[in-house]
Amino acid sequence: MENPFTTHPRSVGQTYGEHMAFALAFARGCFAAGGIAVVHAVFPFVWPTAAGDRVRGLYRKLEEAVRPRS
Repeated sequence: MENPFTTHPRSVGQTYGEHMAFALAFARGCFAAGGIAVVHAVFPFVWPTAAGDRVRGLYRKLEEAVRPRS
């Protein structure tokens, strides 16, 4: 029986710890982009492109770091 804690991390070439660290860093970036977007929603003149820039950067980082493997 496969271990549910290691199956997915192994499929993307990471250990459980590496995957946890990457996922937590990614989540931190998502929360930061969300906070920026909230501020921008109230004050549209503040950080007009920052949230989108951050999300695009996170997407690039995800695409570069995690390549699914069979």
